[in-house]
Amino acid sequence: MTYIELFLAFLHIGAFSFGGGYAAMPLIQEQVIDKYHWMTIEDFTDLVTISQMTPGPIAVNAATFVGTQIAGVLGAVMATVGVCLPSCIFVSVLAWLYVRYRNLSVMKGVLACLRPAVTSMIFAAGLMILIPALFPDGIAAGAESFQVRQLIYFSAALLCLRRFKIGPIKVMIGCGAAELLVRLAMMGLVR
Repeated sequence: MTYIELFLAFLHIGAFSFGGGYAAMPLIQEQVIDKYHWMTIEDFTDLVTISQMTPGPIAVNAATFVGTQIAGVLGAVMATVGVCLPSCIFVSVLAWLYVRYRNLSVMKGVLACLRPAVTSMIFAAGLMILIPALFPDGIAAGAESFQVRQLIYFSAALLCLRRFKIGPIKVMIGCGAAELLVRLAMMGLVR
């Protein structure tokens, strides 16, 4: 039954995550945390981090990771096939429709309407990752649970990405190296 649940959960994610990986994050959270309770929000934040660091689409990486955690290699295969199958079908059908009807104003109108929806889903996914990183005990816990170091990393990363146009891989490595140095300094290994 777990294999079927993994397949169906990620089939749902794959079918409704228009806009790419970041837009899929709220859907992955809904299935993995809220519906099936396969992970906690902390585990989910780690999942997003791992999915970002590994090559490939976020939704596929998340499916493979969750499937492996829940039901081993066969679970990973079922979840990954589930998340990829809708895209293969949709893209094939849409490519045929687009080539045939690309000059219709209705087609242009539909695409224009999807842009704001995708933008809002990406924004929601960003907040879903940022808030637990800054407030690991929840916002209700107040200022004592606020993580200043994570805010500094977030601000520095945003500045490097937007202002200085440094690549995301270099920014991730830089943030990881900074945290490693901080941890080593806290242990007294680095002065």
